[in-house]
Amino acid sequence: MTIKEAILKSLEDINVLTNYSDVTAHIINNKYYDFKDAKTPFATISALLGDFIRLGDTRVKRIKKSGSYFYYLTKNEAKIDIEALDTTIDSNPTKVTKLEKNRTYEERSLHKLLSSYLKNTGTYSKTIFHEQSNNKDSNQIWTHPDMIGIKFLNLQTKASQNFLKSINRVDIFKLSSYEIKREINNDSDLKKAFFQAVSNSSWANYGYLVAFEFSDNLTEEMERLNQSFGIGIIELNANPYQSKILFSAKYRDLDFKTIDKLCNINKEFEKFIEQTETLLKAEERYYKSTEKELDEFCDSYFENDTEVEKYCKEKYIPFEITI
Repeated sequence: MTIKEAILKSLEDINVLTNYSDVTAHIINNKYYDFKDAKTPFATISALLGDFIRLGDTRVKRIKKSGSYFYYLTKNEAKIDIEALDTTIDSNPTKVTKLEKNRTYEERSLHKLLSSYLKNTGTYSKTIFHEQSNNKDSNQIWTHPDMIGIKFLNLQTKASQNFLKSINRVDIFKLSSYEIKREINNDSDLKKAFFQAVSNSSWANYGYLVAFEFSDNLTEEMERLNQSFGIGIIELNANPYQSKILFSAKYRDLDFKTIDKLCNINKEFEKFIEQTETLLKAEERYYKSTEKELDEFCDSYFENDTEVEKYCKEKYIPFEITI
């Protein structure tokens, strides 16, 4: 277990607002990490917790109370009593260096990075392989999304869940579509990819264009396209938890005719919709097992940072390391 993994495991164990001192003590007491080479473990943990925030790692959040910082896991936010959030982020980020590409990487190698980012936000995602569709018509080339995702409304009690289902089942989940690119370096690349995302996501509540690298001079045009067509833009990072939504997607009602069309031509898309329906209809005693089935059907995701680094090396995806 790396020191960062030890921090995340401790935050998971503690599961309340906590400070760096308590996290350090928890790591030491549970022998999650050997500090034999660290002369000041409390200072080390304090600095690394700060790095999670400064580097934009979405797994960890913090608030400021009485002049001190307290940390918690983002996924546990709904379960933690938080009186007031402090949105101030340190303005002096840790320097990083990007390892050079010695070989190119495949676009689909980015899917596991995106699925890990989405899973951290509570979204189940699935790659849709267009080559497996039974309709080979070239006119359907911009019909298939690269990935699809579903996020369920996080209601804490079964009573409120059942109440909302009885009123309007659609309100308890949101479906998203993702068009993924390796690099978008110029205006022509951006427009082609963007309108591919517009076409591929016409059925979903939210549509996103995702890329590992965007040219810095495209920000203004991305903003214009986002405002005009509502497609969101995500910048994917080799550390998936540092990925960023550059522009948020605008909500749209589901297009059930297009969903039906995609179900007819692609069995994986159809199965994803079926799994979603099964979970929505599941009785309380079967909910956990049905949720597990959906999770196992969806794309795999990383369990820890060690897996991320190993994967990026194997797939030749350039990644950043802290100096």
